[in-house]
Amino acid sequence: MKNSKVKIIALIMWIIFEIVAVVLWLSKDNIFYLLNFSYIGTSIALGLVLMANNQPYARRIVQLLVGTYMLVYLGLIDNENMQIEGFWYYLFTGVFEAATIHYAVAKIFGPLIFGRGWCGFACWTAMILDFLPYKTPQSHERRKIGWIRYIAFAVSLIFVSVLFLCKVDNIERIMFWAFLIGNIVYYLVGITLAFTFKDNRAFCKYICPITVFLKPISYYSLFRICCDKTKCINCGKCERLCPMDVEVTNNSRKRKNATECILCMECVKNCPKKAL
Repeated sequence: MKNSKVKIIALIMWIIFEIVAVVLWLSKDNIFYLLNFSYIGTSIALGLVLMANNQPYARRIVQLLVGTYMLVYLGLIDNENMQIEGFWYYLFTGVFEAATIHYAVAKIFGPLIFGRGWCGFACWTAMILDFLPYKTPQSHERRKIGWIRYIAFAVSLIFVSVLFLCKVDNIERIMFWAFLIGNIVYYLVGITLAFTFKDNRAFCKYICPITVFLKPISYYSLFRICCDKTKCINCGKCERLCPMDVEVTNNSRKRKNATECILCMECVKNCPKKAL
């Protein structure tokens, strides 16, 4: 991809996040939203510009900037549960803030524009898992355990529903501990799966409950990796390197693992003919 195109995409992404930031700031009368989404949008735009300039750790920089901010500041310091149970909690309370806004922008409506870019650039779970040694999966054969994500999704919903139905006291405090314990469990499970399957992204493929939202919406994503068939020599390098086992050279939305692309750009950077 030409550097100028990446920089244009960076500008578009920055503008989108600034629009969200200003709209939420004015509608909620809370400057936090202006600062929050401006920071995230600027971090993503910075990463894309660095990527356009062929900086090898551009995406990792964005992961650390956004993921650490959301995990440490919003989660641990500000006591906001940004996991899926936090989304259910704020949804049930009828409050459109914190996790509900985060999910709306990053995981429900946002994927219509940038697909699963959240998974590649901002997820605080994947931020840690991507430090592990299996960036390229040892096997591209999918194991038939993807159903686990639906169980995790259902458990999170049932957990919060029971808290509300039983009118449990101090739910906010329980949500904080759920965030803390949930993240520890995610990391332990993710690291275990990575070493078991020799695949850093095994957790994303089989366990992560957020993909229940992300996968169907990402099918319609505006930004996608596409292949220039006139340049492609069918060497297969892009598909061997893809951490999510996407059939990269097939431009159809129905291509194998089409809704798995995290826009990591490894295929684009490593294509010997610049066909992607």
